[in-house]
Amino acid sequence: MAIRGVAYFDTKGHYFRTPEEATLSDISGLLGRMGEGDSLAPGIARILFDKRSEIEAIFRSHDEMTASECAHESSNVAMFQPIRSN
Repeated sequence: MAIRGVAYFDTKGHYFRTPEEATLSDISGLLGRMGEGDSLAPGIARILFDKRSEIEAIFRSHDEMTASECAHESSNVAMFQPIRSN
């Protein structure tokens, strides 16, 4: 007897059993081929997926810093340039 099921697809149209697998495939595809031999992209995609909340927090912080930087550009605040060591 036939049964109904749920399937998930990545942006390339490949079938996956779970949304996590489809998401990891999309992230891996976005990263492209990395490293020699087997690509490192799937492992990096897994780390990005597992660390999602921490990564999103970093980007929120980045967005706040760049937004405040834009506000400072229109005021009389001197921006310091980082010192680069050789």
